Amino acid sequence: MRKIISFLLNKPSFYSISSRLWHVQHSPELDFTYICNQNNLEDITANIRRRKGVGDIKLVQQLKRDLDDLNPTDPKYEGAKLKFLSECKNIPNTTHPDIIDYNDEPKIIKHIGEKKEFKFKPKEFHEISKRLNLIRTEQLGYLSGHRSYYLLGDLANLEHALTRYTLNNLIQQNFKLITVPDILHRDIIESCGLNTRGERTQVYQLDERHGSDLCLSGTSEMALAGFLMNRILSEEKELPLKLATVSRCFRAETSSIADEKGIYRVHEFTKVEIFIVTKPEESDNMLEEIRNIEEEHFAMLGIHLRTLDMPPHELGAPAYRKYDIEAWMPGRQIFGEISSCSNCTDYQSRRLNIKYSKVGGGGTEFVHTLNGTACAVPRMLIALLETYQNDNGTISVPDCLRRYLGNKDVIRRQKNVPELMLIKNKK
Repeated sequence: MRKIISFLLNKPSFYSISSRLWHVQHSPELDFTYICNQNNLEDITANIRRRKGVGDIKLVQQLKRDLDDLNPTDPKYEGAKLKFLSECKNIPNTTHPDIIDYNDEPKIIKHIGEKKEFKFKPKEFHEISKRLNLIRTEQLGYLSGHRSYYLLGDLANLEHALTRYTLNNLIQQNFKLITVPDILHRDIIESCGLNTRGERTQVYQLDERHGSDLCLSGTSEMALAGFLMNRILSEEKELPLKLATVSRCFRAETSSIADEKGIYRVHEFTKVEIFIVTKPEESDNMLEEIRNIEEEHFAMLGIHLRTLDMPPHELGAPAYRKYDIEAWMPGRQIFGEISSCSNCTDYQSRRLNIKYSKVGGGGTEFVHTLNGTACAVPRMLIALLETYQNDNGTISVPDCLRRYLGNKDVIRRQKNVPELMLIKNKK
């Protein structure tokens, strides 16, 4: 990559972050005026029900009344305050009014490109990649566990080509590149809206011998948000702030759905993420900008796409509105999600204390945060190989990626790739 933009903020050490987590975990400046107003009880209850989320607004308002009845000097006060704040944090973000009546079905708002016509029956990614000796996904239980994979030869090169192609496009859109850690304190992850506790969590947690409350990141959005924790950004000089990063993503999720086999849903993968911080009045338009960037980026790869405006029950706790972009996968004969982008309004910024100073000394206000997947490598590889397969078993390389692959235009069967030799450990 010829052009590298370094982005250096006053980066705090991990230990200085840890020392400030008590404020983030126990005293977030949530919108208590809205949450605790009894006139909003019905609307908040309906919002939780539509989103099929957790949260008990009746309990929250009762705990607030109980707290108001206590004197701050009462020994019970701090415990009551912590319980109240804990329940408040379970209340999901509000929902964009345009999608409230979608019920359980997303709205298809756009189709991009055309489905490729084949003169033969297109094969699925797994068969294509195995025949060309491009991947290892089987018999990895004793090596890295299930839902793991090795990319070999030109498929590994294609992964790096995709990330370089994506980053170059984002740089042209004035995104600043930043690298992030993959190990985060659970408070950062939970402040971004993801649960790290309980049997159903998708978050990998490190053994306590390696540090208390440390987890593997499921998406770099959380590290980018945590990087800005307790900052006051300048409206005039810093907003909108557009960040991009490449990271590994770790997810403990599983699936028994046939269409999600192979590398469609895995425990670890590479992803290019974009993260934007902006003023509240600009976040709706900024979400549309992210969607347009993603659509143009994927369309240049020659993939048939459709964009979905997602219904309330498909929104995670932080999201106010979310678009999914799906690619047609000819071998599977399905549309598969390859990207999403969300407007989280001030849900994350209130929990992480990220504000901006208004022009002209107009005080401070919480920023709005947005995120989007610019490239999730495994599913992009599925869409590309299934779309660009040829009847002789080879894979054509999209024009826009050839410069990153030494001008190679066709991927053939790999030779001289080492075989994976596994030896079962004896207990």
